[in-house]
Amino acid sequence: MIDFDGAPIFAIPAHEGYRGFGGCEGMLLEGPQGWGEFCPPRTGSDLVAARWLTSAIEGGTVGWPDPMRGRVTVAVAVPAVGADAAAAIAVASGCHAADVMSTGGPDDADRLAAVRSALGPDAAIRCLVDGSWDVDTAAAAIPRLDTAAGGLQFVQQPCATARELAALRRRIDVRVAVDVSDLSSDGLTMSEVADIVVLDAAPLGGVRRALRFAEKCDLPVVVSGAGQTSMGLASGLALAGVLPELSFACGLGTAAALAGDIVPAGRTLITADGYLPVAPSAPAPDPDRIAQFTLDDVESVAWWRERLRTARELL
Repeated sequence: MIDFDGAPIFAIPAHEGYRGFGGCEGMLLEGPQGWGEFCPPRTGSDLVAARWLTSAIEGGTVGWPDPMRGRVTVAVAVPAVGADAAAAIAVASGCHAADVMSTGGPDDADRLAAVRSALGPDAAIRCLVDGSWDVDTAAAAIPRLDTAAGGLQFVQQPCATARELAALRRRIDVRVAVDVSDLSSDGLTMSEVADIVVLDAAPLGGVRRALRFAEKCDLPVVVSGAGQTSMGLASGLALAGVLPELSFACGLGTAAALAGDIVPAGRTLITADGYLPVAPSAPAPDPDRIAQFTLDDVESVAWWRERLRTARELL
């Protein structure tokens, strides 16, 4: 039912200077109901890749559950750029929430302050760290960043492990959001590790599996996604559309960080008004854009073919 053998392989870089955001590299899978995107990180395990494949197959075969809402609010993705550039990116998005990348550098506070000034006192400002801090570093940095931002809604993934996150939460007042798609619990409960759970449909195995996780979770959730084109981000929007409660703007504004896309210009998921639509299926690729971003490096093509074969064996 899925054209695995003929799946196009693509690579799209991030905009130059967008620190904290990588490009998107992966495969496009066509099924009887539409298209799906298979782009697990190269550093992820085979099991993680299999979950990404399950998500890509879901969109192209059984489709997604019927949504409860036709559009969702999104947060603009602000890369680790200078303060003036960060403010410009935030304003251009039309969003009233921002996911601001922090790298631990001296410009983090200036960037957060600039985004707050640009979006105003009522905007929701969140800080994304990508698990790069130890507990002491995070405990020292987060209060300063909270002050610079005029109040953070939450800080996402400040530390890498569950035990570090649990220890950090006892030392700070800012809420901690944790991506559960690739986190070992270390025997801890989710309420010990996180105040908010981050749900990314693709690495959790698709919209339905992510929805089941949300139903079992006793914490508020935020829908997020990264490293995907508009085709891949559509699954995150489908998840956001079907959740009974959606208390936070979705971290699905990352397509703007890429230097291109593989869908037609009119279907690109880049907001100008702070919202993105929930569609019944992912947008189909544009043949000209596929040709533009086709990956032709022999070794990389072979790597992706093998990656797909290994992931299929685990399904």
